[in-house]
Amino acid sequence: MDPKARLLPALAARPAALAGRTCLVGFDGFVDTIVTPVARRSGPGEDFAAFGGIAEFGRQVLAAAGKSTNFELYPRMEKPGGNGPIMAGALAAIGAGVTCVGTLGRPGLHPVFAGLAARARLVSLAEPARTSALEFPDGKVMLGIMRSLDEVTPAALAAAFGEPGYRETVGAADLVVLGNWTMLPHMTEIYRDLTGRLLPALPDRPDRIFFFDLADPEKRAPGDLAAALEAIAQFSRFGRAILGLNLKEAQQVLTALALGSEPETPEGFRSAATKIRARLDLDTVVVHPKESAACATRAGAWWLAGRYTPTPLLSTGGGDHFNAGFAAAQLLGLDPESSLLLGVSTSGHYVRTGHSPSTSDLLSFLA
Repeated sequence: MDPKARLLPALAARPAALAGRTCLVGFDGFVDTIVTPVARRSGPGEDFAAFGGIAEFGRQVLAAAGKSTNFELYPRMEKPGGNGPIMAGALAAIGAGVTCVGTLGRPGLHPVFAGLAARARLVSLAEPARTSALEFPDGKVMLGIMRSLDEVTPAALAAAFGEPGYRETVGAADLVVLGNWTMLPHMTEIYRDLTGRLLPALPDRPDRIFFFDLADPEKRAPGDLAAALEAIAQFSRFGRAILGLNLKEAQQVLTALALGSEPETPEGFRSAATKIRARLDLDTVVVHPKESAACATRAGAWWLAGRYTPTPLLSTGGGDHFNAGFAAAQLLGLDPESSLLLGVSTSGHYVRTGHSPSTSDLLSFLA
């Protein structure tokens, strides 16, 4: 049966089931300013020509070597950013109960998170990091100021909730999302604190889902990445561990684990997910290029064409929305193909409209 034929009735019948599911999502938080780099200005406001792509922009950067140059960044919007807040917002929009923990403001929440605060419980550890997201037709360049992320540590998490509260919050969660390993320098310590100290003290929950998003580990040392992946593997002792990877991340993980390379084809995506899953003995590994998605479980591997558009309204956050859709489907107990379809549909709706879809939005988009 076509996965859409399975997903539509399941999604229509089960939105109330998500309302009873509890998600703990962390641990970053950014204020994102979405900008368009200006190639040539002709007049005020939007009277300018944008760069045609990252390569054109890069050539102008390279031409400034030994000289100097400046770029105008035309602001499009300011929005909540970070893997945690974006995925938390997407899960809340679909109907899940969400606690989002991260760098969301100090002493009070930053105003950019007000909309998320209306839909989810927020717990802040520090000031938000900041990103200027330079969007081009063929991708984006993220320029970040991330010093506040140094404050996200196991001790800070325990202090924010109180030790008993931290344990109870993790224990009550049906889904625990541990995102942005790359930018959170203490995340491997957080993994080990959870698997070495906190989770062994909790009642067994084989159905609990742990979802991991590395967030482009290119700037981290391969040895650090390999150590983080081994720490992620330990979560399989306490529930279902799912590793979500975009194409670039999957290629980096293959290299870090000495698993060779795979072609950028449907079979290559399935094979990459299969090899990584087997090496780490995880429940599921997902690989999602822009145009499609694949996943591997202990039962097999699947690939699905995506809901790609060459002219997105907004691309920043598309991967987090894919992760939210896939994770929501897993919370509903859906099969791998249906989970992939909900992932690409959640992302596809978001990049076209700029807002996180509700269940009714998704039903209309799928239909």
